[in-house]
Amino acid sequence: MIELKTATEIDKMAVTGAFVAQTLETLGQRAQPGVNLLDLEHHARTLVADRGAVSCYWDYAPSFGSGPFHNVICLSVNDAVLHGLPWDYTLRDGDVLTLDFAVSIDGWVADAAITVAVGNASPVDIALIESTRRALAAGIAAAVPGGHLGDISAAIGAVAAAEGYAVNTDFGGHGLGRTMHEDPHIPNVGKRGRGMRLKPGMTLALEPWWARGSNELSVDPDGWTLRSADGSMTAHTEHTIAITEDGPRILTLAP
Repeated sequence: MIELKTATEIDKMAVTGAFVAQTLETLGQRAQPGVNLLDLEHHARTLVADRGAVSCYWDYAPSFGSGPFHNVICLSVNDAVLHGLPWDYTLRDGDVLTLDFAVSIDGWVADAAITVAVGNASPVDIALIESTRRALAAGIAAAVPGGHLGDISAAIGAVAAAEGYAVNTDFGGHGLGRTMHEDPHIPNVGKRGRGMRLKPGMTLALEPWWARGSNELSVDPDGWTLRSADGSMTAHTEHTIAITEDGPRILTLAP
């Protein structure tokens, strides 16, 4: 079931979204060579506590993970792309780091992700990161009332196809609002004109992600971290948006 949000409720989600975006910006700037992932995790915990927010990740135990997730942010390095469990790893020059973060404030959730280059990343890695950003922009532009869910998926997938990236459909975007994962599921490939109609009040997390090589995934022994099966570099970008009468509204923007 999809819960349509009122304009007031969307405004409340935007408050959460502003905090999510600001936190990602702060942590992304701190992600420099010599910084440990656990330092980023602990700084994120401090920001969450100071804001009075509630982590959507802490104690989260979905079917695709291994036990409760006892961290407040996902940190995925290089060939790791999703659900990265923070661990004792010191960032190096040239690494690529994905930060995925979701919290609830006053009962309303926002979810976003960024991938950043650590120090001096290679041009092909920068191109990969920018590809997911372009795909996210294309997906957002397609999120208009009267359109179809498939329009969003097709717009995202078209960017990947044009730029030579294969897309995995096991994980994609999703609805959200009172909780982090709600209907519908939003794959990163699709066909225009297919799927449910898009209506004002729908709130969605769009998250294109892919690797430079394989679209298959492997799971780390930690039971959480997902990597490209061939070890190729990955990137992931995400925004929470609302569909409004005036078109898509991005809710995860830094103030």
